[in-house]
Amino acid sequence: MSLRTPLSEAKGLGSAKEGVAHWWFQRLTAIALIPLAVWLAFAVSMLGDASYETVRAWLETPHVAILLILLVVATFYHSQLGLQVIVEDYVHGWLKVVTLILINFLCIALAVIGVVALLKIFL
Repeated sequence: MSLRTPLSEAKGLGSAKEGVAHWWFQRLTAIALIPLAVWLAFAVSMLGDASYETVRAWLETPHVAILLILLVVATFYHSQLGLQVIVEDYVHGWLKVVTLILINFLCIALAVIGVVALLKIFL
């Protein structure tokens, strides 16, 4: 026995079955960002007033480069997920589609720019 009306069954309205995965990915990226942000704050504070050469040498170490790349990717993915939810809830019509496309493009572009910059320093 279904509690859905015949009209809603005919229109195919209902859950898209995608909300839980989106919600989980946003929570997982938030959890990943906590230790990465704490590590970055601690590491930068330990550098103090280090010279350019010292900071560059620090950035060239493998574990630092890997953690910074993870931080950049997680930050922009988390931002994209959060902005997508806001736009889906509060923006309507053609502006919604345009805004979602711009958000996706900008988050991907900025993440790629950040990763390439870090890889250029590392390599």
